[in-house]
Amino acid sequence: MMRRFTALVLLSSLNVTGAVAQPLLAPPPVQQRQGRALLGMGPLCPALQRSVEASVGSESRAWSISVLDDRGQALADLNGGLARIPASNQKLVSTAFALDRLGPDFRLRTELLRHPNGTLELVGEGDPDLSVAEVQRIAMVALGQGGSRRPSVSTQPVKLVVREEPRQRWWPSDWHPADRSYAYGAPITRLALTSNALYMAVMNPAARLQQVLDLAIRRQGGQVQLELQDHDSVEDSFVEESFVEESVDEKSVVLHREESAPMHALLSLANTESHNFTAEVLMREAANSWDLGQASLITTRWLQAQGVPMGGVRIRDGSGLSRGNRLTTRAISTLLWRMAQHPLGSYYQASMAIAGQRGTLRKRFGSTTLYGRFWGKTGTLSGVRSISGVLETKHGPRYVSMISNGGSAPFAVMGDVLLASQRISRCPSWNGIERMNGVRD
Repeated sequence: MMRRFTALVLLSSLNVTGAVAQPLLAPPPVQQRQGRALLGMGPLCPALQRSVEASVGSESRAWSISVLDDRGQALADLNGGLARIPASNQKLVSTAFALDRLGPDFRLRTELLRHPNGTLELVGEGDPDLSVAEVQRIAMVALGQGGSRRPSVSTQPVKLVVREEPRQRWWPSDWHPADRSYAYGAPITRLALTSNALYMAVMNPAARLQQVLDLAIRRQGGQVQLELQDHDSVEDSFVEESFVEESVDEKSVVLHREESAPMHALLSLANTESHNFTAEVLMREAANSWDLGQASLITTRWLQAQGVPMGGVRIRDGSGLSRGNRLTTRAISTLLWRMAQHPLGSYYQASMAIAGQRGTLRKRFGSTTLYGRFWGKTGTLSGVRSISGVLETKHGPRYVSMISNGGSAPFAVMGDVLLASQRISRCPSWNGIERMNGVRD
């Protein structure tokens, strides 16, 4: 019920009608715009630059800050090309990649398959909202099949292959061991009951899933013979023996399917609520690889293809929990600007938290003019604070990114910079330049 409600709210807020899936669309081709050429040069607006520098004071070495206007031109930049640990601002990359590759109506599927020999197989794509009730429904369908193609319930144990990622892939290798025991550091698996978290992380999600399946079937008087298989393994003791004697016309069929909320709701879960598990799954699915190294490489190549400055950029996971990630504020602000041009850009911005209203920004900036006018993504690790997003001003949107690695009062600085970017949304020095170039508002 919650996932359907979330999807409806997002659809209504975006004024999206109909249930027809939209075609997958990529951002428009990178064009040589004036703003892009100015990214590596001095800031266009000295007044805003002075305000940014005053906000950070003597801690400029701990900060990277970039502000772009709606043309992609740099208005202010402080250490914008210095790669830093981005924390959860990494999710802005993962979710943009997923939206572009998969579209807004993509759903993560959990399926029960029946092979020609009667063997049943359970496969999944990492639905973060997979519930015990849904797994129980799957178990009931499996019991009804009885491990055979006959409509009657078999007295033989149900043979069920459960496909899952190998244990060595459950956590990114550089996630700190202490983080792995908390809900935010839960293992990343394809069949993840409640995102592999209760109050804390579920350390053996495969065993928990098997327990739920076994209990559901036994309560109905059935028996189950479960076998856990690596998802990519081809040596299946239940399946490999099956196809020799079967007709070549017979194929595996989907007996039952559970689906996640649509992509635009998953994006909101990742960005508004900063849900690590969802961000990790989205990156893997968009890359079509659950090998994290391969998925990270594919994501990096996609980011580069968007015309984002890549100096120092390093992607180690999809959520930002890895301290091996590196992003620059120029890269993030440019990505935000590029996604504003994307045919599905409204979904991207709508997935972010809103100042004073919802998500991780619900309690931030509520008593200021930023209320309801800044859509953003926050990030927090020990010694790291970040915030990036889209700021509404009277002269158009501003794409702002800030990362602090070691700043002493990060939230105060972030508020000051956002307010300054809102206040100095049209630089006084533009008047003469625009008259010379024949540019008008």
